[in-house]
Amino acid sequence: MPYRAPIDAYMRLLRDVVGYDRVAGTERFGEATPDMVAAILGEAGKLCEEVLAPLQRSGDLDPARLENGKVRTSKGFADGYRAMAEGGWIATSAPEEFGGMGLPLTVTTCVNDMVGAACLSLQLNPLMSQGQIDALEHHASDELRNLYLPKLISGEWAGTMNLTEPQAGSDVGALSSKAVPNDDGTYAITGQKIYISWGDNDFTENVCHLVLARLPDGVPGTKGISLFLVPKLIPDDNGNPGVANDLHVVSLEHKMGLHGSPTCVMQYDGAKGWLVGEPHDGMRAMFTMMNNARLGVGVQGVSVAEGALQHALTYAQERKQGRTPEGTIIGHADVRRMLATMRAETFAARAIALSLAVAIDTGNATGDAEWTARAALLTPITKAFGTETGIKVADMGIQVHGGMGFIEETGAAQYLRDVRVTAIYEGTNGIQAMDLVGRKMMDGGEAAFALLDEIEAGAEAARADLPDLAEAVWQSAESLRETTEALLAREMPDRFGGALPYLRGFARVLGAHFHLRAAMAAPDSADARLAAFYILRMLPEHAGLLAEARADVSALGNLSTEDLVA
Repeated sequence: MPYRAPIDAYMRLLRDVVGYDRVAGTERFGEATPDMVAAILGEAGKLCEEVLAPLQRSGDLDPARLENGKVRTSKGFADGYRAMAEGGWIATSAPEEFGGMGLPLTVTTCVNDMVGAACLSLQLNPLMSQGQIDALEHHASDELRNLYLPKLISGEWAGTMNLTEPQAGSDVGALSSKAVPNDDGTYAITGQKIYISWGDNDFTENVCHLVLARLPDGVPGTKGISLFLVPKLIPDDNGNPGVANDLHVVSLEHKMGLHGSPTCVMQYDGAKGWLVGEPHDGMRAMFTMMNNARLGVGVQGVSVAEGALQHALTYAQERKQGRTPEGTIIGHADVRRMLATMRAETFAARAIALSLAVAIDTGNATGDAEWTARAALLTPITKAFGTETGIKVADMGIQVHGGMGFIEETGAAQYLRDVRVTAIYEGTNGIQAMDLVGRKMMDGGEAAFALLDEIEAGAEAARADLPDLAEAVWQSAESLRETTEALLAREMPDRFGGALPYLRGFARVLGAHFHLRAAMAAPDSADARLAAFYILRMLPEHAGLLAEARADVSALGNLSTEDLVA
């Protein structure tokens, strides 16, 4: 499927909307100037357009398969992966001391966005490795870091995360995998893990699994879980892949989409593993990887939205049906409405994701606790809104195609099939919403109110030039502030019934804020006209969402199980 890397769109967002200058202005990232970033993204864009995009359809029609216990990947995936590895694109933000580029996560986020739009199934592989690199950098011993990080960063080895078990999905604490100490300081890992993305492949020398398991003295629940690094092939004394570990792929899941990405059932039968972090502290270490992945998964939604939008635009400019000034269906009002909605939603979700990346980079570079709190607040919003945007835009892309969207040969349906899981894995969007109104509001709403102050200040600054748009954004921020205060006044369990509409309403207001910033930067531009469309036609949705979030919880709580099955 043809794909065009939207480099100019990224640069406008970084320059005018999400405040990348804060990142480039730090001592740590001072060399990552806008000119350098533009050059880096340009090279990554060429890779995506010329090498990876042609693999999108191949992964769907030629799925990964298990043959005699070995995973065989889709045609062309090995070459695509090697191109990413040789170009250094797997570890752009990894530490330089281990072979990474040391670039801001904001830059990596843009690169991942393009790679996902070009071929989402393959993008999942380096995304998992990036998360593992982050976890090992922050929690592993020097010995493990020195051995594994250079191999993961170079792409010679790949990484995975192993949390889920048949009886332990969202309730990770219910896992039954065990870790028994060996005499040599390692551990014997036994158990079964499911839904392991890229649990194996046929193009890297080794696959390194981060596995959650419980030590013999581990207490029940999440507080008794430890994290272990379990390689497919045990490194020898020279650090090269040696004998096979006692683990294997049981089967591959037959899935709705992402056919090119092997989703494995993994079996560990006393496999040798190394402890990462402290005993019984595995969830803290794993959350480092999960938070990295939640930004990454939110960006996957943006990636698919971009791909589906480009696909639909191409079709709308070519398909002749009815009479329009353009001669094709792009001239029909409803088609234009759909395409405008798709583009406006993609812009909003991408801006939110990049603002999270900027907050992470700024917090890491400066140690400023306010930026760390901002990043924590934006993480569940980015994950949930980004993935829901991907689903919505992909679905709308099928509609733009009309009947041909339902025909597989057009490729329009693949975007929806591929993206649907993103709202489920790395913590369902319902869990993200509970996290937002729960853990992320344990500061009394301080981080949320600071962000709302910023949104209102931006609206005030825009009143002279864009009064109607500025007033709408300011009023929406006030509504969000009142709803936040109302939720904070409730006991924790009573917040959860309105959590998801609250998150969606928050994202809608944030999207308007970023659209307004883009309009202020270039008042007579396509971005400004798109901002007017979003703010005047899409922002009003926040009122209904926030009303639902504030609604009496009894309307939900009074419904019994019998009422639901009657």
